[in-house]
Amino acid sequence: MRKFRSLTYNYNFDENTGYFERWGKTVADDPEFSIFGNEILDIEITDICNGVNGKVCPFCYKSNKPTNTNNMSLENFKTVIDKMPKIITQIAIGADAQATANPHIWKMMEYSRSKGIVPNITVADISNDTADKLAKYCGAVSVSLYDDKNYCYDSVKKLVDRGMKQINIHVMVHKNNLAQIYDVFDDYRDDERLKGMNSIVLLSLKKKGRGETFDTLPQDKFNFLVNYALDNDVPFGFDSCSCHKFLESVKDHEDFKTFSILSEPCESGLFSAYVNVNAEFFPCSFTENTNGWETGIKIDNDTDFLKDIWYNSRTIRFRVKLLANGRNCPIYQI
Repeated sequence: MRKFRSLTYNYNFDENTGYFERWGKTVADDPEFSIFGNEILDIEITDICNGVNGKVCPFCYKSNKPTNTNNMSLENFKTVIDKMPKIITQIAIGADAQATANPHIWKMMEYSRSKGIVPNITVADISNDTADKLAKYCGAVSVSLYDDKNYCYDSVKKLVDRGMKQINIHVMVHKNNLAQIYDVFDDYRDDERLKGMNSIVLLSLKKKGRGETFDTLPQDKFNFLVNYALDNDVPFGFDSCSCHKFLESVKDHEDFKTFSILSEPCESGLFSAYVNVNAEFFPCSFTENTNGWETGIKIDNDTDFLKDIWYNSRTIRFRVKLLANGRNCPIYQI
């Protein structure tokens, strides 16, 4: 259990389970943001992706594809990690579907572990060898669902068979895949490959990249989806982008207070950060190439993270806007 204590910001973090608690002056006080920097980091180590079965993800907001050529160097990765604030607990590595595009990925995870930072990752179609390495280094692994669910389910089983507990399925939620999501909920109970996994995580559509061609699921249909999972004891979670939408769906539920405690809305620039393949900081990966964030803030050997990044005027402006918007996304209509 890692612990951090100060007068206005405190946390407990279990490195084995990912369980996390944060509070301010008292346990009833929630800090608006971490004055000490980010707790978690999304870090992109490649923009190359071959997709699954010869097809790239149709809703990839990064529009990654096989013909891209950018891999983060091991040197840049180490520089970014070394510049992170002392409170950081874990990183989410942005890789390709097979976790094979960047040849330094395992050295990166090893380095992260050597610094006391837990690496996590999202994949889609992994080999037995990759499953071995993910089980060795990662705290949590999410497996993205494509049209053919078997790639996802087979990958989940490989990880569960290696003793991993924090295995999630990532499902992009949009207007046209409701039937697929209900199928996954039912498969959780019926498909032996999913026994022992942790949760099905619902991701809200942001209309960016290839995701621009999809439509957001209306609130009423999202409500049915959530209540179906609750009624059928299907373990589920969601990205922070979905928090307000989820709380709206359970506002009349008897366990609403508990749900609220376990839910966190957008934490970009408040408790989390994103660094792209070029070692540039953005509040989150979806802000890249948007108004005010056409370029990121470079992280190099001379960077003072708190001074140059966390308290950069651009970061502060984004933070103020996000907080003024009730931690609703200030860029996308979720």
